[in-house]
Amino acid sequence: MRVCVIGSSGSGKSTFAARLAAACDLARVEIDALNWAPGWTNRSAEDPALFQRLIEEATAGERWVTDGNYRLALSLLLPKATHLIWLDYARSVVMRRVVTRSLQRALSRQELWPGTGNREEFGRWLAPDHPIRWAWDTFARRRLQYEALFEDPRLAHLQKHRLPRPSDGDKLIARLAADASLS
Repeated sequence: MRVCVIGSSGSGKSTFAARLAAACDLARVEIDALNWAPGWTNRSAEDPALFQRLIEEATAGERWVTDGNYRLALSLLLPKATHLIWLDYARSVVMRRVVTRSLQRALSRQELWPGTGNREEFGRWLAPDHPIRWAWDTFARRRLQYEALFEDPRLAHLQKHRLPRPSDGDKLIARLAADASLS
């Protein structure tokens, strides 16, 4: 089982992927952790060859789940994935989640990806690339992109799951875990 989890920034992709990985005994590959180097260096923009190599190495096996929306990552992952899961939640759900997550991270000062030193800072909240603004600004565009992905005939090999509500996630995880135990 090779699963890609997509959705708006802040929708809960990483949390969902971690739960799915645990339930199905899959390696969890957090694409943000591969992308963000120390000092908020964006590998997908500054060193795409390295970013690509890290993705390929992390997903070389047969049992993994990824979470992330990076165009380069999806171009590498979707052809070899078996499942595509879209967390297609309402904007209100996404925004509540991204604001809550950002606030918790800023208050705790937790390092987001071990070894990077990258932490949430209140001073960046108004920056165009901050997750809160990014989630708001890209929500409609992402939805159109994901609808197109779900209709793309080149991805007919994928089992596709579009989850309109967070409560749908538990049912899907249980079903995929049961399927995984049979294989």
